[in-house]
Amino acid sequence: MKWKGVMPAITTCFDQNEKVDHAFMANHCRWLVENGCTGVVALGSLGEGATLSFDEKVAILRNCVGALKGRAPVVAAISALSTAEAVAQAKAAESAGCEGLMVLPPYVYKGDWREMKSHVAAVLKATPLSSMLYNNPVSYGTDFLPEQIQELAGEHQNLHSVKESSTDVRRVSAIRALIGDRLVLFIGVDDAILEGIGVGATGWIAGLANALPRESVDLFNSGMEGKSAQAFELYRWFLPLLRLDTVPKFIQLIKLVQQELGIGNARVRAPKLELVGEELESTRKLIRQAMQNRPKNASSALAHAAR
Repeated sequence: MKWKGVMPAITTCFDQNEKVDHAFMANHCRWLVENGCTGVVALGSLGEGATLSFDEKVAILRNCVGALKGRAPVVAAISALSTAEAVAQAKAAESAGCEGLMVLPPYVYKGDWREMKSHVAAVLKATPLSSMLYNNPVSYGTDFLPEQIQELAGEHQNLHSVKESSTDVRRVSAIRALIGDRLVLFIGVDDAILEGIGVGATGWIAGLANALPRESVDLFNSGMEGKSAQAFELYRWFLPLLRLDTVPKFIQLIKLVQQELGIGNARVRAPKLELVGEELESTRKLIRQAMQNRPKNASSALAHAAR
């Protein structure tokens, strides 16, 4: 598959009974692609993968693949407590028709490099699918250093990309200095996208794109095309919302943006709880202020209607 452009890490929509809303998610995948996204990443942190059963994960992947029908790739985030479970997820993703994998370190256990390398290697070897390594030391406590990423890239030909979410864009230039264009580098924190592009990233695993795909795509394209004035004008407007992707309650916050814009609901699975009180009202105020100044030439024009 081609790792490029804006690929949203999609939220998992739940109905009133906390069951996965597959109809909404199918429509959502199509809507994102119609608004310029180049693929979708399912079951990641934003997708509340840790609260989903194995069967729910497989059903979500099959639904997303069926919704897009080859128009854009579906990437499965692979995350588990054990290596055996992660390998089983990878094989199931291949069977479901996914074109790529986003490989995370194991949940909870923060091992040394020998252990983390063994875990990632087992997932990469489980299928021939094109794969992305997800580096997010802030959330997972495991930091894949540039030299370690170079080592993995040298040993696994199906490792084609890295999602860099350390929040330090210097990591992008450090990886490129070691391995050139061997891997496609994606930014994984929303409020560092232009900075990441400036040092060589050519993709974005985006969060706010779930609610604002057109603006996300326009921002990314402006940055890639070197249209600095246009890019930073849009960035300044977008940053208060993009920063919602970088705090502990990013799932609740992004789902709230979706709800406020009429693109889904704010339901989350326990132990997460929806925002209440001042936290809810202050976020709604931020969203309303942003929408009052929404750029007219970068609005998501396609309706999120049932198809």
